[in-house]
Amino acid sequence: MSDKSKSIPLKYLAKKFDKGIAVGKLPFDDLQLSEEAEHSHRHDFHFFILQKNGTLDFEIDFEKYNIKKPSVFYVAPNQVHRVLRAEKINYYVLAISNENLNTEYMKLLQEISPAKPLTLNTKDFSLLSKAVLLCNELFEKKNNILYLPLLKDSCNTLVGLIISQYLENTKQTDTLSRFEITTKAFTLALEKDFVKNKRPSQYAQQLNISVPYLNECVKKATGLSVTFHVQQRIILEAKRLLYHSSKSVKEISAELGYEDYAYFSRLFTKVTGMTALAFRNKNHD
Repeated sequence: MSDKSKSIPLKYLAKKFDKGIAVGKLPFDDLQLSEEAEHSHRHDFHFFILQKNGTLDFEIDFEKYNIKKPSVFYVAPNQVHRVLRAEKINYYVLAISNENLNTEYMKLLQEISPAKPLTLNTKDFSLLSKAVLLCNELFEKKNNILYLPLLKDSCNTLVGLIISQYLENTKQTDTLSRFEITTKAFTLALEKDFVKNKRPSQYAQQLNISVPYLNECVKKATGLSVTFHVQQRIILEAKRLLYHSSKSVKEISAELGYEDYAYFSRLFTKVTGMTALAFRNKNHD
C-alpha cells in the first residue's frame, strides 16, 4: 500500500480565508486545487460546486460520480472525497463555515447529507449561476464597509437555492409521514453519536420513544433495521480510516469506540464480507 498519513487529511477554511467564506470560479490548477483535490481529504466547512460544462470524475466516500452536464453538488464537512479526473471544466465553488451558515440551512444540509450530484435544467442552472456570480462579485469587494454581512447574506441565499434543488428531488418535509420524520431524527442522532452509541435502545431513549417503535419507523421508511443503519455508519467510518490513513486496525477499533478489538474485527467481516486488512489491501491506492 502507498504511503498514508496517520489520519485523514483535514483542510481548514480559516487557514486561507479568515472570514470563513470563499467563492470563486476556479480552473483546476488554482488555489493549489490539483494538489489538494487529487488526494483524499475532508473539509471543516461546507463545500458546493456548480458545474457548467466539462467532465469531472469525483469520488465521495467510495462512490464515484461522472459529471458532464450542468450540475450542482454538496460535500458535507465529514465526507472524504477527491477528484479523479477533470477535463475542460467550467465551474464555481462556494466554501462556507458553520459560523456563517443560516441555522435552518445547516439543519437541512444535515438532513439531505449524504447528497449526490444533481443535474440541472437550463432554468435552474441560470438562477444558481446568477446567485453565485453575485456572491463572487461581493467576495472580491473586500473594501466594502458592509463586506462580511453582504457576502454572508448572498452566500446563504445561494445555499438556500441549492438546498431547494435537493428538496425538490425528494419529499418535502411537510409531506413526510410520521415514520419518515422519526427516521430523519434517528439519522441525525446517528451521525452525531455513532461512536459512543451502538445500541438501538440508546437512540430510542434520545428520541423519547420505545425501541420497537423506532425499529418500526426505520424499517417502514428504509426497509432496513436500526441495527443495520448503525453498523453501516460505523463501517463507513472504518473504511474511511482503513483506506485513507495508516492507522492500525486496533487503533481504528479504539477510535470508533470498541474496546474489544476482536469484536470489532468480527463485525467488520460480518458487514463487509472480508477482514479489515483484506479491505485495506484490496483498496490500496
